[in-house]
Amino acid sequence: MIRFLGRLARWIVIALLLIVLGLAAPVAYVELACHAPVTASPYSPILTDPNDRRPEAATYLTYPEWHIVYAYDGLADVLRSSDESEFDYGSSIWRFWESTCALTRVADAHGGADRDTRLMIYTIGASFTLEMSLKAAYEETVGWIFAASRGPVKTPQDEVAAAMAADYAAFLRQTPWYRYDFGKEVRGLWAAPVTDRWRGWERRIALGGEWKAKALYAEAIAAGVAATSEAKLTIRSIVSGMEAASLSAIPDVSVQSETPDGIVIETPRYARFTEILWQIARSGGTIREIAGNDDIMVSITLPPGEDYIGPGEVIARLPREGFPTERVLVDTKVADIARLLAVRPLGDPGLEHIYDY
Repeated sequence: MIRFLGRLARWIVIALLLIVLGLAAPVAYVELACHAPVTASPYSPILTDPNDRRPEAATYLTYPEWHIVYAYDGLADVLRSSDESEFDYGSSIWRFWESTCALTRVADAHGGADRDTRLMIYTIGASFTLEMSLKAAYEETVGWIFAASRGPVKTPQDEVAAAMAADYAAFLRQTPWYRYDFGKEVRGLWAAPVTDRWRGWERRIALGGEWKAKALYAEAIAAGVAATSEAKLTIRSIVSGMEAASLSAIPDVSVQSETPDGIVIETPRYARFTEILWQIARSGGTIREIAGNDDIMVSITLPPGEDYIGPGEVIARLPREGFPTERVLVDTKVADIARLLAVRPLGDPGLEHIYDY
């Protein structure tokens, strides 16, 4: 018995070491093989107050966080008609690190990222890799068996999981993940009636355990954020071609001042920022500068094989897990955003997101 326990302990240690090495390998690759010479931007900003400015490289290195949002979008889309085992977890992990590598080089050409930013990306990347790997290992084996035994008709627990995935994906577009009420979803999972004993209880235990673990992790992250400082949730831009009154009429736009270069506005960040800039462009406005920067990254969704036509340079073209269209990352001048948005609908295919800093 003692010999067995000793062997078991050794195998556990070996397994943990392999997991650590597996998570560290893509981080090491990005650090060693994905950098370019760091080049400072020659642009002279209109917004000179340090509190209004953000590093230009951040627009490119914001994408890894959004890749995780898009992964949950894809999972939610899969669950509308199928089960968790049909989602391509491996591809989602691979695309995270592939895009991080490519965008690290671009970011270096725009001043580069500091150590804290890189550490944040590697931390969320390792967490995402571990989470997707564990979900794949379970859902493509045990989860698949229980789903197959259930048949084509989903259980109420499956329906709760699909609704939660869609709600969570939408939530992430504007709010940090650790604010999500996982506890409510656990209660909903257990409140749903069991129509298939095996699949119903398997979903209750597997997903309930996952969501409870996320709830505990979210509490820890929220406590850590409260002890330091949360990311600033607003951003300032300079707009010309519109009157202050017209800008103020747009929900969530706050006019700060009028200058010879344009009107300074403050808006929310994230998904709402994209919607506001699209509305400004459709109203005839021109975005002159954002957070003291003249370059920004935008993502467009296009049917496979269709070329991107418009201002800027294509950085990468990526498949979208769960969707028929592809994601095109475009590096463009801030002053060209209005021209780009004027011919793109907000949706799919069309404008997906403007990556603020």
